[in-house]
Amino acid sequence: MESELSEEQVSELSVVFTDDDEIQNLNATYRMKDSPTDVLSFSLLEGEPTGIPSSSLGDIVISLETAKRQAADFENTFAQEILRLLIHGVLHIFGYDHENVPESEILRMQTREDFLMKRFGEEAERFVL
Repeated sequence: MESELSEEQVSELSVVFTDDDEIQNLNATYRMKDSPTDVLSFSLLEGEPTGIPSSSLGDIVISLETAKRQAADFENTFAQEILRLLIHGVLHIFGYDHENVPESEILRMQTREDFLMKRFGEEAERFVL
């Protein structure tokens, strides 16, 4: 499911920065994967209505420890890596996926992520920590 927001629509998104231990606990609890990960997304746009106002999109959890390691691996600044993970998480909130889906869906998500990083990546230092 992919949703689009109009410019007039006001929405809320929770972003939590944590460490590898906490994100590993969340990953084990919600994805049955007992290892740390970089970003987790919990969309409120999926499934049955929850009674939560439609302006609430969901939650994104980012491991700062993993982000720091990946920034070095991908030759990004720390701020650029945080932005990349935030974009990745938001795409998941809106229904994009890259696991257990056709290659075309993976490419679609990667293309969108790359586009958004090119659009906002140079300004990352202004927005992140």
